[in-house]
Amino acid sequence: MKHPTLAHAGIPIAPSLDSTLADDGVKPRLAPDKQRLVRISALAVLVAVTISLVARLLVYLINLVTNLVFHGDFAVEYHSPADNHLGLWVILMPALGGLVVSLMAIYGSKAIRGHGIPEAMEQILTNQSRIKPSIMYLKPLSAAISIGTGGPFGAEGPIIATGGALGSTLGQLIKITHHERKVLLAAGATAGMSAIFGTPIAAVFLAIELLLFEFSPRSLLPVALACITGAAGHHLLFEQGATFPMPTLLTPSNGALAIYSSIGLLVGLASVGITKLVYFIEDLFEELPIHWAWWPALGGLAVGGIGYFAPQTLGVGYENITAVLSGSAPLSLLLTLCFLKFASWAISLGSGTSGGTLAPLLTIGGATGALLGVAIQHFFPGSDIVLPLAALVGMAAMFAGASRALLTSIVFAVEATGQAQALLPLLGACTAAYLVSFLMMGNTIMTEKIARRGVKTPVDYEPDLLDKVNVARVLQNGMVAIGLDNSIREVREWAEREAERTGPHLVVVNPDGAFAGIISTVALAGWHADDAAPISALLQPRSSTVLATDTLRTAVERMARENVDVLPVLGSEAQVSGIISYRDILNAYKNRLEDDRSVVPNLSLKRKSLRVLLRGQAMFQKQKSEIE
Repeated sequence: MKHPTLAHAGIPIAPSLDSTLADDGVKPRLAPDKQRLVRISALAVLVAVTISLVARLLVYLINLVTNLVFHGDFAVEYHSPADNHLGLWVILMPALGGLVVSLMAIYGSKAIRGHGIPEAMEQILTNQSRIKPSIMYLKPLSAAISIGTGGPFGAEGPIIATGGALGSTLGQLIKITHHERKVLLAAGATAGMSAIFGTPIAAVFLAIELLLFEFSPRSLLPVALACITGAAGHHLLFEQGATFPMPTLLTPSNGALAIYSSIGLLVGLASVGITKLVYFIEDLFEELPIHWAWWPALGGLAVGGIGYFAPQTLGVGYENITAVLSGSAPLSLLLTLCFLKFASWAISLGSGTSGGTLAPLLTIGGATGALLGVAIQHFFPGSDIVLPLAALVGMAAMFAGASRALLTSIVFAVEATGQAQALLPLLGACTAAYLVSFLMMGNTIMTEKIARRGVKTPVDYEPDLLDKVNVARVLQNGMVAIGLDNSIREVREWAEREAERTGPHLVVVNPDGAFAGIISTVALAGWHADDAAPISALLQPRSSTVLATDTLRTAVERMARENVDVLPVLGSEAQVSGIISYRDILNAYKNRLEDDRSVVPNLSLKRKSLRVLLRGQAMFQKQKSEIE
């Protein structure tokens, strides 16, 4: 064999090879296409402007239906359904609304059923963020009918679903990647929430915790711009100031902080029970021997029956939240909102009608926190707590425990009330509720439904190993370069003698040292034609390489694009320094696993190794799908 050369001896690479690095169409994720980011951001702002207008129209529509049904008045100003004079007829109104929603689900789309966020999560995780365009108008119409006829929901759930459908539809009409479509979906959904409540920062956190499942500039910037636009729409189309005004709070003492955290712990236990009861009721409806289209009507009868005795449970009831946060709500109202509002909402939601979860959870949580505050003041009169803050931490802790959107819950409570002094009590209470929920529930009120359909929701935001490790760290030493002028016989004989030094692939270079391609030792051993043929007969040319300083993600993307399992690696001064295979990348996962096991010896290596290998295979399939 003529001069086999070790890579570390330094093999110059022809300029033509360097040119392929700029023309192969693959760019590292660390240098994203800024023009595309600007384009997606502009589209996100456009979606946010549109959904802000839709939010205002939805509220008008809910008010119109409410006034027609409960007051016989054709008007779009808000009048509470609790002030109706229908008598026993009030029992039938939510049932009639449920029938209309069922007809819309049958002849329109079943996707309008439910509270919106789980459905959006499912489309993101399983359907490349594709939502049926019909949801854009069916969801708000069905929600307006459901809520306007007395359904105990808020407008935020339907507008989140509508905004997500709008962003997804726009993403399907233009040529963008499914990740960019996910960003537009999240931007539309959270801009809708920001437009309703005027809480842009909480909306950004909602996107991260429940929709995007990542924290990166390419996702965060468009969503943040959309949420800011939604907040501007709120102040322009709705009102200025806090959405839920409450008395000014003073900075609590250390003892009070401990009590508020304890309230959060108890509310967290309640959130677990509420979540389980909601799905228990849904299971009961599933067992009914009648068609699902009748379920919303049956649920509506229960809502109407409860509403007859407790009118405050009907409709959106944002004024109930304000009353609870004032600290002066009578005990009878607190008990009504804590128990009867929950019963009305859980039965209606379990029946499969169209509505949201955020406002009911806030109402129930606020009432629960206020009741716990009343009890603490009664049994411990010297305790340094105030009812408005007890209600606020209960409100936020309920949402934190039920949804496990910790940051969203804390920031929402501060933004919606304008009470920055409540930040520490909210942090303690919401963390306590989150902890209880995490330890006692496998899924949340947002994820249980899709989990039952076999959809796994991400629960952590650990940085991807592929982005943290560069190629040089996993590159095998001792790569051998073969001269292109060698024959197959010469290379085979040499490979047999040097079997311990050779890997499954060999790099081939031209006489002038330029990279020519790769040959497989399996193909070399299986060659049965003319042994005197040049080694070029087995050559596997490559149109691109990776740099030793590139990340493993870059290597994965190029492997997926070319449908290969190895790539040549260039070191300093454009010299071939080796090759990298998908097995090298999987070994990087294995090494990390072994490092973890050295710290926690009780980890099951066999079980986790299988999970790592499956994750590695899924990773390659995902990268290939993204590129295609």
